[in-house]
Amino acid sequence: MHRVAIRPAIVERVLARRGRLHLHERLEAKRSALLVIDMQDSFVAPGAPAEVPAARGIVPAINRLAAELRRRGVAVIWVLHRNSEDGGDWRGFFDVFVSPGQRARAAQALHSDRLFAQMQPAKDDLRVAKNRYSALIAGSSPLQRMLEERNIDTLLIAGTKTNVCCESTARDAMMLDYKVILLSDCTAALSDEEHLATLENVIQQFGDVLTADEALALLDT
Repeated sequence: MHRVAIRPAIVERVLARRGRLHLHERLEAKRSALLVIDMQDSFVAPGAPAEVPAARGIVPAINRLAAELRRRGVAVIWVLHRNSEDGGDWRGFFDVFVSPGQRARAAQALHSDRLFAQMQPAKDDLRVAKNRYSALIAGSSPLQRMLEERNIDTLLIAGTKTNVCCESTARDAMMLDYKVILLSDCTAALSDEEHLATLENVIQQFGDVLTADEALALLDT
């Protein structure tokens, strides 16, 4: 788990702009969903091609949070990355951001959406596959339709990488008028600096940043 905190200068900037640090006094459980992003072997397992070592440190926190949210009637949605086996559905990534010698291995790694073994899904949880960083960009996944069908307007975001798929989804969610809560102790990046950069981006422009316990304290029961 990352041991970082939003800098005082950023807190002061947020307070000067909107008069309060946090956005919401209450969250409605039946209209909320926990998005657990990319907590799959491709990113969490030791030695995986896209390994984020710190992601293993947030597994217990996510499992505990998901269990409590289910008890309160909050939807738990596992958002997993899956590209076609040859990467042909995202040439703008595989042909540009991955060296030729690594493309086949990267495509194979991102084709598997097997959940990391230590995660604890429940039978009534939902799953959705995305093929872009953001699960809410057009064509990436059916997530937005799933949310609309369930009248969900609040998204609690957990998973990895904080500064890539979690942040991309959070940004798009805010611009689609969802309430966004990025969970600082349930997200992980490759470094403290990258993790912190996203926390500070989100709290200034795209949503709120809370710990799991802080988010639970706002949810009605």
